[in-house]
Formats: sequence, structure tokens, C-alpha cells
Amino acid sequence: MKTPTFCVWLGAIALIPVFPAMAQTPSGEQAALVSPSEWQSLWSGANRAALRQALADRTRHGLDHLTFLPRDIDDQPAAEAAEAYTKDAMRYADALAQGLVDPSSLHDVYTIARPMPVQAGALRDALRQNRLAQWLDGLAPADPEYRMLSQAYLEANRQTDVPTPGLALAQSIHVGDVHPQVAEIADQLADDGYLTVRPSAAPADLYTQDIADAVKALQRDYGIRADGIVGPDTLGVLTLRPGDRARTLAVALERRRWLSRTPPATRIDVNSAAAELQYYRDGQLVDRRKVIVGEPDRETPPLGSPIYRLVANPTWTVPKSIPVSRATVRAKAMHRINGYWVQPSGPDNALGLVKFDMKNDQAIYLHDTAAPELFGRSQRHLSHGCVRVSDALGFAAMLADQEGVGDTWAKAQASGTYEIVDLPREIPVRLLYHNAFVADDGTVAFRTDPYGWNDAVAVQLGFADAKSRQAKAEAIDIGP
Repeated sequence: MKTPTFCVWLGAIALIPVFPAMAQTPSGEQAALVSPSEWQSLWSGANRAALRQALADRTRHGLDHLTFLPRDIDDQPAAEAAEAYTKDAMRYADALAQGLVDPSSLHDVYTIARPMPVQAGALRDALRQNRLAQWLDGLAPADPEYRMLSQAYLEANRQTDVPTPGLALAQSIHVGDVHPQVAEIADQLADDGYLTVRPSAAPADLYTQDIADAVKALQRDYGIRADGIVGPDTLGVLTLRPGDRARTLAVALERRRWLSRTPPATRIDVNSAAAELQYYRDGQLVDRRKVIVGEPDRETPPLGSPIYRLVANPTWTVPKSIPVSRATVRAKAMHRINGYWVQPSGPDNALGLVKFDMKNDQAIYLHDTAAPELFGRSQRHLSHGCVRVSDALGFAAMLADQEGVGDTWAKAQASGTYEIVDLPREIPVRLLYHNAFVADDGTVAFRTDPYGWNDAVAVQLGFADAKSRQAKAEAIDIGP
């Protein structure tokens, strides 16, 4: 008998704003590598100046809201000053190397591989060689996406003092209105996937029916009256203020510092904030597709977990946390096994016709769906935690072919019965959360913060506490 499978993540984000002064305190063994007197001698005038210059440049990493080094540090006794320089140098180095915030302090479950913490001996060597600036500069991610997000942050940061036109209810934007924020509204709607083509002949500041229709779709997704009128609530969802974007970009930079600098060359990355999947093969992006991820309060957790087998024609054991009506039992031909409702294999199964089994203790996996029409929605945070994949059968066939089990998979799928096909090697999957990223056209795109996960990170980065707007997904079905 198939082991009951659940697809619901019970953990929730735990906001813990308190963060220690140093991300990782050197162990006794590491600290013993350098005596207090040697630290004092290592902090020469040139090394102190190098650290101050590096910290002055921290804006490009989105760390400029944090305070480093007491103003009176050079007036302190030599031993105390050296200790303060060492402490903040290590704190900054750790922030660059693996992020200032520990993601495991924010989530009940966080299993995505992180870089190793900075070792005290590495700082000692950099100081001895008078290479502190170069050493620090090599700790942050160096990939093109990080650099583009950094440039976008610098630009947004320069605009934070620019006044943004405020909208009161009396100033709401209606079809036919001319307003200076229309172009920005249209750009954001396009970034979010609501507006595909804007008539080129229309003036940039004219609020057209096409834009209003896109606004209606956004309003339906976020629980706002779908009237196509842009008022404060709708504008709040779009998060157009430069200060909001700077805050989002700083968090985006921090989240990327949490990630390994050498991710697996063949892997699947799911961005739950954007509800998109990217498949890399031998270091190249070879496939991108829409997914449906967990709704708020049933979030898809941040996991690093490999796919190790494909399941053809899966059954689905309904978690007891998901209510099942008598009508659903009859309509889905469910039956009881060990106290659980089980839906048999078939095209109407909530898992669809393929399940991508992953190794984790959260019962989270990728799968097909019996409701493919939901991929047409822009806001796709609709599941109970698992990840539904667009054209999952096509994706499974591609993976099976590339892994040398294409014929075996085709026979299993065609059998119409529950069959398991093991993959010769595991395919790593990372369930990430990035609501600012580089889009296909090479520009930085933004999404809303559907789970509200950015707030706790932003506060620890020194930004003011400001709750972001979350998606209000409708109850569409009972699927995982």
C-alpha cells in the first residue's frame, strides 16, 4: 500500500527581530589564532582606514541603514578600539559572505544551503597582508543578477527623498484621466503580469481601458473592489514609492547573500514570490514555466530538497487539515484508508497525472494538477503548500529523457496505474522567495510580498517597520 502522502506545511514564519551583533562568533580555537595584542598591532592606521572606506561603500549591498564602528572609536584605549574594529569587521564580513540575517531564525524550516561563516583567521590574514579591502570585496555574490540588483538599489536609494504624488479618494484615477503616475502604474502592472501590451499610440499619462482592465484583475486577486479605479488601496498593492522599492531591493540583496555561490549546475529553482520555476541544466537555463504555490498562511516553505523519483498516475491522501465535504467525496470517488480520505489515480486527481517526489520531512513536492486553467491567473498563490507545475507531464517527460529513463517513464505514464520511476541521480530543487529579480528582458522586475516575509528581514537591515500588502488568495479547490 502506498504510504499516505500529505501536502501541507504546518510551519509558519516566526518574526524574531532581535539579532546578535555578530552573525557568527569565532570559536575559541579560531580566536586563539590571534592574541589580543596581535589584533591591536594588526589594526594599523592603513587597515583602519580600509575598513572605514569599505563600510562607507556598504550602500551598494543595501546595508547602509546599519551602524558600524562607534564614532569615538579612535578615542578609545588601543585595546578596546582594536576589539571594536575586529568585531565590526567580522560582522560586516559575515553580512557579505552569508547575510546579516540568519534565515533559520525567521522560519521554522529553512534547509537551503548557505555559505560558510567567515573565519577569524581569514580576517587576520587579510590584515597582515594589507588586503582588507580586496578580501571584503570578494565575499559578496559576484554574479550579474546581484550586480544589477545592487545598481537598482543605488538608483532607488537616490530617489527616496523625491516626493511621490499622494492619492486621496477624491483623486482616484478613472478611465480617461490624465495623471503623472499612470506610466509607473502601467509598468508595475506589466511587471506583475497583468498588462501584456499597452497601446503605443496612447499618451503615457492617459489612463486607458486596457490599463483599467489590468487593474481589475489585480484588484480581484488582492481582495479589492474590482472597479478598475486606482485609489489608495490599489496603489498600495503596486508599491510604487521609491522608498518601498529600495527596501524591497535591500531585502533581495540580503536573500541572495544567503545562497551558495556555487549552486548545483543542474537544478530546479522555484521562486514562490513570483510563482515561477526555472530549470538549469549544466549551468544553462533551459526551461521556465508558471507554477502554483502555497497561499498565505499555507506558504510554500524555503527548502532545499532534491527530486529523486517520478510517480505516474499518483493517488492523493488528503491531509486532515483540509476539510472534505460529502459532495467532494462523491464527486472525486474518494475512499477511506486508515482514517484518511484517498483520491484514486486519474485525470481528476488533485495531483494530476505526475508527482515529482522530493526528499524532505515537510511532505512538500512538485506535481501536476487537474485544474490547469489556474495557471492563467496572475496571482497564483493558491495551493496548500506544494508546487503545481504548468504542463507537468511535458516537464516530467523532459527530465526523464535527459536522465535516460524516458522509455520507462512513458510506459509507466501510459499504464494508467500508479507506477514509480526512480531517477538515476537526484535533481536538486530550491524553493526560494525573491520578489525582486532580473526578468527575461534584462530589467529588474518587482512582485508584491505575498507572504509578508520581507518585513522581518527589512527591520533587521535597519529599515523602519512597514507591513507590506499580502495577497488574499481565493479558496479555489481542495488540492495540495
